[in-house]
Amino acid sequence: MKQRIFGWISTLIGIVFALAVLEVAAMAWLYIEDGRYTPAQELFQRTQNTYVRDATKGTSCRYVDTLFPHPYVGFVHHANPPCGQPWVNNVGLYGPDYPTVKRDDYYVVLLTGGSVASQLGQNNRPPAPRYLEEELNKRFVSPNGKPFLVLNGGDGAWKEPQPFILFSLYASSVDALAVLSGYNEHYFFFPGMEERLERPLSNFLDVNPFVADENFGDAAVGWVMGRIAGSLALNPLLGRSHAAYLIIRGIEQVAKGKDIFKSSKKTTLNSIFHMPDDIRTNPERAFNVQLELFQKYWRATYAVARDNGVKAAFFLQPVPAIDKELTEEEKRVVGQMAYRDLYKRLTAGMMTLRERGLPVFNLADVFADQKGTIYADDIHVVRDDVRNESLGNRLLAARIAGLLGETWGLQKKP
Repeated sequence: MKQRIFGWISTLIGIVFALAVLEVAAMAWLYIEDGRYTPAQELFQRTQNTYVRDATKGTSCRYVDTLFPHPYVGFVHHANPPCGQPWVNNVGLYGPDYPTVKRDDYYVVLLTGGSVASQLGQNNRPPAPRYLEEELNKRFVSPNGKPFLVLNGGDGAWKEPQPFILFSLYASSVDALAVLSGYNEHYFFFPGMEERLERPLSNFLDVNPFVADENFGDAAVGWVMGRIAGSLALNPLLGRSHAAYLIIRGIEQVAKGKDIFKSSKKTTLNSIFHMPDDIRTNPERAFNVQLELFQKYWRATYAVARDNGVKAAFFLQPVPAIDKELTEEEKRVVGQMAYRDLYKRLTAGMMTLRERGLPVFNLADVFADQKGTIYADDIHVVRDDVRNESLGNRLLAARIAGLLGETWGLQKKP
């Protein structure tokens, strides 16, 4: 019996020692990779951008648990327990409810785009500051003399044609439109991209895993692997382990690149938005095709706006790779910036729409004179959860409001 107990103790000691060695090795690997010691909790935070983290802050829910399928824009959010967000409105986005007809007590501006637009409009629990709405009301008198009301029309991973579709649904309900985008679209401009600009990003698969994916088996495997990774990250012990972080990162990389079961389906999400091979293999032609698609949706948006008597303006969002001198803290979180030249070319192409009468503005230099930390990750700006403030969003709101005032001929307040 003593010998058996001794064997158990020896085995336990061996396991503990092996885990300790694994943890030390993981810490050393990540130290070399990051250039400094980084707590595991901070590393786990990096696996999700700030938009995703905000949606699940203080809960055991995953981001996918906050999503809800939408028949036209792919996905929105919900307010249903246990993982819903109570401040989600009647259309599954954040902030005030959308009207069916134009309101006579406000001048309503719809702000559309992706997660950056959503944060600018404000996606946090009230009474968080509504940056663009506050800036407009502070500086200008609206055309109808009523207070400005900014409807949040942005969501994580949204890109064209989602903003165009949303605006088309509510064009008769609003007075004005501001579009803020560019970064999510740029992913489809890289050479060799196999799908057209319209292909929805990953959140669509999250809410429609067994319908949208190429193969039922791959979808199921990805869903299970994602659940395992999420559970490990939330564990009080493993959530502080560098080794666990490396394991979870590996799981997520496998899930993202999964091709375990060969699909025999003819109709898939990829086939619907497939870029013809003769275009895809010609980088110059492919870029121009994607640019024409992007331009088409902004031109269509402007046409719908004019037809409904809605003022409109379009803004190309700033990115860390252009114009701002990054702090050391920003350099650790913004990721690779090899997209710099491609994004410059994309924005230059979109700016040519001004020749066709569209009010298009490039916000690339909006943070150019900021020496402090603005970016919290590859695209989102820092937000102070204690003071509920964000310098980046305030600067964006000020620049956009000023341009809207000039473009729409708004009367300045004394």
